[in-house]
Amino acid sequence: MSDWYFEYEIQVNRPGLLGDIASLLGMLRINIISVNGVDETRRGMLVSADETAINRFKSIVSTMEHIKFAKFRQPKLRDRLAIRHGHYIPRDVDERNTFRFVRDELGILVDFLAEIFKREGHCLIGVRGMPRVGKTESVVAASVCANKKWVFLSSTMIKQTLRQQLVGDEYGANNIFIMDGVVTARSTDERHKQLVREIMGLPATKVIEHPDMFVQNGDYTLADFDYIIELRHHENEEISFDMLRKNDMFAGVNAFGDFNF
Repeated sequence: MSDWYFEYEIQVNRPGLLGDIASLLGMLRINIISVNGVDETRRGMLVSADETAINRFKSIVSTMEHIKFAKFRQPKLRDRLAIRHGHYIPRDVDERNTFRFVRDELGILVDFLAEIFKREGHCLIGVRGMPRVGKTESVVAASVCANKKWVFLSSTMIKQTLRQQLVGDEYGANNIFIMDGVVTARSTDERHKQLVREIMGLPATKVIEHPDMFVQNGDYTLADFDYIIELRHHENEEISFDMLRKNDMFAGVNAFGDFNF
């Protein structure tokens, strides 16, 4: 038995259509785990069955006039979240590892990150977004959901944080290491930079806010990131560091990497 994701487009939205499909699944001894609309005219199902039953179902359902096959595959993370939340997480057409969220979708973002934290042994995640949009809070909440300990190397969440060393189990490879790319990139503290190099070499999950600023030191590129998350207040908001510089949002970083807010 294994899980499968089945998505179909409704051609004729007649009463009883979902019941017919559910009955067919029942007759083939295919267990329905969850079902939800994932678009205005599309419905997705997460089912569990052996491959023989799935192949029989595919053969039968392909002859049904009132629905059209869209997807049938072993479920990906985006499929499971689409079923759970009722729509797909938008993904950049050109950069397939870039996923977009707006502030109203913080719950979905937390769920998405938590699943990554639980599934991935280690990965590098970048989070883009303007100030006070909820970047750090989402990462921390996702760490809690994934039952992971989070460790700030640099941050401006409550107060300016710039770590020079870690102690005890803070070095654990099962932890989530969080950095503010601006604070770290602007820091002249060699002990902090050495700590960052150590952590970047660990087989652990690292989350870097403002990854575009972080890579400016030349040690890493955006191609090194497994996932890029973009979080906006609204869909049309531009994530612009030129705008931040004009507003002197990061002009207060002194020689020790401190923010003078």
